[in-house]
Amino acid sequence: MKLKMGFRKPVLCLLFITVVSPILLYTDKLGILFPSSSSDELDGSEEISTFAFTGRTGQLNVLPQENEMLVKEPVGIVSKLKPSMQDGKVLEVQPVEVEHKNRVLSTTTTSSGSNSTELENPIKQVTDRSEVKGVHGSQMVENNAAKDANVNVNANAKDNDPSHLASNNMETTPKMQSVEKGGNFGTRETVSRGHKNEKNSNQVDSVSNTQVRYLKDQLIRAKVYLSLTATRSNAHFIRELRQRIKEVQRALGDATKDSDLPRNAHEKLRAMDQTLAKGKQIQDDCAAMVKKLRAILHSTEEQLRVHRKQTMFLTQLTAKTLPKGLHCLPLRLSTEFYALNYSQQQFPYQEKLDDPQLYHYALFSDNVLAAAVVVNSTVSHAKDPSRHVFHIVTDRLNYAAMRMWFLVNPPSNAAIHVQNVEEFTWLNSSYSPVLKQLGSPSMIDYYFKTHRAASDSNLKFRNPKYLSILNHLRFYLPEIFPKLNKVLFLDDDIVVQKDLTRLWSIDMRGNVNGAVETCGETFHRFDRYLNFSNPLISKNFDPHACGWAYGMNIFDLEEWKRQNITEVYHNWQKLNHDRQLWKLGTLPPGLITFWKRTYPLDRSWHVLGLGYNPSVNSRDIEKAAVVHYNGNMKPWLEIGMPKYRGYWSKYIDYDQVYMRECNINP
Repeated sequence: MKLKMGFRKPVLCLLFITVVSPILLYTDKLGILFPSSSSDELDGSEEISTFAFTGRTGQLNVLPQENEMLVKEPVGIVSKLKPSMQDGKVLEVQPVEVEHKNRVLSTTTTSSGSNSTELENPIKQVTDRSEVKGVHGSQMVENNAAKDANVNVNANAKDNDPSHLASNNMETTPKMQSVEKGGNFGTRETVSRGHKNEKNSNQVDSVSNTQVRYLKDQLIRAKVYLSLTATRSNAHFIRELRQRIKEVQRALGDATKDSDLPRNAHEKLRAMDQTLAKGKQIQDDCAAMVKKLRAILHSTEEQLRVHRKQTMFLTQLTAKTLPKGLHCLPLRLSTEFYALNYSQQQFPYQEKLDDPQLYHYALFSDNVLAAAVVVNSTVSHAKDPSRHVFHIVTDRLNYAAMRMWFLVNPPSNAAIHVQNVEEFTWLNSSYSPVLKQLGSPSMIDYYFKTHRAASDSNLKFRNPKYLSILNHLRFYLPEIFPKLNKVLFLDDDIVVQKDLTRLWSIDMRGNVNGAVETCGETFHRFDRYLNFSNPLISKNFDPHACGWAYGMNIFDLEEWKRQNITEVYHNWQKLNHDRQLWKLGTLPPGLITFWKRTYPLDRSWHVLGLGYNPSVNSRDIEKAAVVHYNGNMKPWLEIGMPKYRGYWSKYIDYDQVYMRECNINP
């Protein structure tokens, strides 16, 4: 018995050493690692000492469980512990834990279904911090963690990686903001997406031709290397470079965007890059490269200047050329007209021609189809077509065709009067200075000598229309219509879109000409049409005065006669016999003749530019009473702009028999 009692003491000591002592030592270390906190700081959570003796000690060594324990604490505890733990070791991992707790908290609050009002302040802290940091928040967390403590965050890399945490915060932040701000977030999100889509579309457009531009740049660099002395001495390199140039040119072809390139274009691009790299090693003189590039630039600019001049010449030539269909139409109509007897050649309503109470239009043209559009568009918008009278003056070649067209296609109840300019016996060179000038040897030399064309910088003034007296009849309206009080002048390249009868009732306040001013652009000022270096011009006119437009002008013929406007025109034409005051045309003498005698009409009456300006406002066109195809791109020519041709072509019946016979199509 004593022996058994003797063995008990060593056994108890052994048990104490092997079992009890480790427990006591472990609990002492646990107390150091997890200092006790007050109930206020823990906000009602379990105390660490109680948690340590719950029998779940085996889970204390598992890192995810430690994170789970920290997640159970409210976020607010972090801000309270931070100042008291500045000297502690826990501060080393604080940034990682804060981000992890924010992430898990935002996830668990949505899944647990707890009251969101309790977490309102923590959520605002998280969202505010995310908004301030933005995309750089993850980098700040990572840098601070590495700088302050050099903490290794390899365990659970996906959960603890700062960039991953920041990205998750960025994803959850908009959701929380939408809960706090309600419908405002939806609008902001839509706007932001719109800006992103806009930016992405612009990036796509700019990137869509990246390879094409790079291939073109490669060709330029290759041509430079071909011309340099250092590289030309290397026969093997030159042979290889020429082969690469052929390959790139073949791959590039007519491509304008990357999708047009063949599949092997990228391979050709890389091969050319390698060859150009060899050339860079052979030729290392930057000065020679710069000199050659400058030479290429000057050569390209010179070629561009030549091409522009050729383009202008060809455009002018096309504008002067009559299409086959428009050449066929008057021939076909003339043949039919002379087959009629005298009574069939007469127009109805001839008693209206001199009635000053009606609405009279003056149209001077040798283009049958253009005149037809002017008449048809005017009549179609007139409230009472029977009160409208159209006076058309044409040349001898188109007289029969013009009459035949309106005999076959009468414009409703409107009166038509077609005259031949050759019948105006009073209009001769002894009466009209411009007729004398048009027949002078200097004028013929200016138009028909080829050496003049090469020296003239402005080819538009060489248009043969300036040789036609039809272009100058607008200065003789009282002589042509002696019994009328007012007449509306219309060019043959206009389209009427509204009723024009209100123009006759406008009080022009003693002015002769009613027109729309064109001073919106600097090139429509007086100094763009007249030579102000001449003292006759500089003393009498203002270079910055606003110009106005021919094409739709209401003329008061009574005031015209009272102020003797025709004589004013003749005097200035005599002074310009050598074309030193202005070039050819009718607008410069018109500006001079009607200086301080022009009444400005509202802009909506007359919109110009459809024959040269591709960016005329469509709303201005729709609101305009008259649209004008001034310029070279007339709607009846192939060079006419398609976007504007519809306003003109809708007043033509292409099913008409003469149109089909002459193959005139829309």
